[in-house]
Amino acid sequence: MAVQEILLLGNEQLWQPSAAVERVVTPEVRETVTDLADTLADFRLRHGFGRAIAAPQIGRQLRIIFVNMQSGTTTLNAASNVGMFGPAPLINPRIVRASPEMIELWDDCFSFPDLMVRVRRHLEIEVEYEDLAGGSRSLVARDDLSELLQHEIDHLDGVLAIDRAIDRRSFALSRQLRSEAHANIYSA
Repeated sequence: MAVQEILLLGNEQLWQPSAAVERVVTPEVRETVTDLADTLADFRLRHGFGRAIAAPQIGRQLRIIFVNMQSGTTTLNAASNVGMFGPAPLINPRIVRASPEMIELWDDCFSFPDLMVRVRRHLEIEVEYEDLAGGSRSLVARDDLSELLQHEIDHLDGVLAIDRAIDRRSFALSRQLRSEAHANIYSA
């Protein structure tokens, strides 16, 4: 297992744009994908959540993300020919279309695990990327997958959720939001 340390807020590497992967089928790319998958699996095992991770979060300035969404949480366009999505790497992902409809949500990040940030994201996006064999792919993502891919692609561009905060009051501690959500469940 090649679990890597996740860079935390304050590390300047997180704000650096990543380089495009020129050749996909290389040992460096395969190793990065394996490290991302192992690091995500380890985080999920230790914390009970986690859906994706970007290469810059483990100190690799490459345009690679690894996504592992549980079934039933994604809406994909059948014409995208991707089938059930994840776990899978997306290499050189880019958003080619974004819906004008926006959603607001509390966003979290492995790189600042105790902080939540209120952001706006597109409800639906279309993403083109390369798979691990170097094949061209595209997918249409909606809701959870849409916001997740926007978050991870932002990482590749050196943009953090804190850079997308709606306003200066759009920050909260994770434990506070969980506590309030728990209280709201029992007060209804």
